[in-house]
Amino acid sequence: MLSTLEVITTVVVGLMVGVEFSVAFVMNPIFNALPEDSNQQAHSHGGRMLGAVMPVWYIGSLVLVAVWAIAGWHHQGTGLVVTAAGLLILSVIMSILLLVPINNQGKTWTPENRPADWRQQMNRWNRYHYARVAVIIAAFTLLVAALV
Repeated sequence: MLSTLEVITTVVVGLMVGVEFSVAFVMNPIFNALPEDSNQQAHSHGGRMLGAVMPVWYIGSLVLVAVWAIAGWHHQGTGLVVTAAGLLILSVIMSILLLVPINNQGKTWTPENRPADWRQQMNRWNRYHYARVAVIIAAFTLLVAALV
């Protein structure tokens, strides 16, 4: 039963990492290559769409990792799982404090109502996002190492 939980958790966290990596290194460069109005509208739409899904995915991943840590407390690799959980907690805190406030504003922007500094705000969001991606990649790596 524990091995099934380990695999499911690793897959769920790995898919989340893949989505966030894709946003940072595939989707945002594509959006940034679009003309200004399309660029901003693509970012807003992405913020609305992923802003609805990702909180559930982040919290769900954290819950799965916590259950894995508890269920496998006396097994080898538990320290790695607990550390991964700490990194996922950090990613949630980063999201709430740094990324969500910018995303909540950005997802309502249109070419008619966006602020003059919208590009600077999106660049700040991207910098925070790169840091969060690094954190969740580290968490995922620890989970994979715990499987060995």
